[in-house]
Amino acid sequence: MLRPGVLGAPVGCPVRWNRSARARRVSLRIDARAGEVVVTLPMRAGRRAGMALLTTHAAWVMQRLAALSPPVELAPGVEVPLGGLPHVIRHDPDARGGAFLDGQSIVVSGRAEFLARRVKDFLRAEAKRRIALLAEGHAATLGVKIRAIRLKDTNSRWGSCAPDGTLAFSWRLVMAPDWVLDYVVAHEVAHLRELNHSSRFWAHVAALTPHREPAQDWLRENGPALLRVG
Repeated sequence: MLRPGVLGAPVGCPVRWNRSARARRVSLRIDARAGEVVVTLPMRAGRRAGMALLTTHAAWVMQRLAALSPPVELAPGVEVPLGGLPHVIRHDPDARGGAFLDGQSIVVSGRAEFLARRVKDFLRAEAKRRIALLAEGHAATLGVKIRAIRLKDTNSRWGSCAPDGTLAFSWRLVMAPDWVLDYVVAHEVAHLRELNHSSRFWAHVAALTPHREPAQDWLRENGPALLRVG
C-alpha cells in the first residue's frame, strides 16, 4: 500500500512494482483481477520515477480502481454468468459428476472445500467446448487449419494467434454473451489467414461475424468484471 508522501500519490492505493529489462519507460496499468495498479520500471529507473507517474495520473488510477466490480467468490448461492446469463451455484454433496448444468444452476457435488475449484474446472471445460465448436466452424469457412486451442487466464488479452497456428483464449470468455465469444474466436481464426490487422484481416473478420463493434464495446465496458470472478 502506498503511504502519503511529498509526491502526493494516491493514499491507500494498492501498488505492485515490476522491474523489466524489456521496458523502455515507466508505465502503469490497472490489474482488474487483483484490484491494484501495476507500475513497471525499466532496470535503471528508481521508484521515485514510478511515484511521479502515479502522482500525475492519481485521479485516473483512483477512478479506475473505484469502478472495478466487487470480487465474486465461487460459493453456494452466488450467481456467475455463463453465455451472458446468470447461473446460480448450487452445492449438492451427494450428486455425481463433479459440476454440471441443471437449468440455470451450476450444480456442484462433493465436499464444500472443493466447490470453487470444481466450478472453475467446469467453466474452463465449457469454454473449451464452446470455443472449439466456433473455431472449427470459422476455420472451415476461411479454409484454414487450427493446430491447437489453448486456454489461458490472462489479464490483458482475450485471445491470441501464434505463427504456428495455435490459438489461445481466456477461459473467462465463456461468461460473456455468446455473440461476444463468437467475435473473439472469429478474430483469432482470421489471424490464421492474415497475421496482422490489415484491411484484408478485417474483411475476413466481417465475413465470419457481424458482432465486431458491439462485442468490442461490451468487452471494454464489462470485460474487467469477468476478471473479478473467482
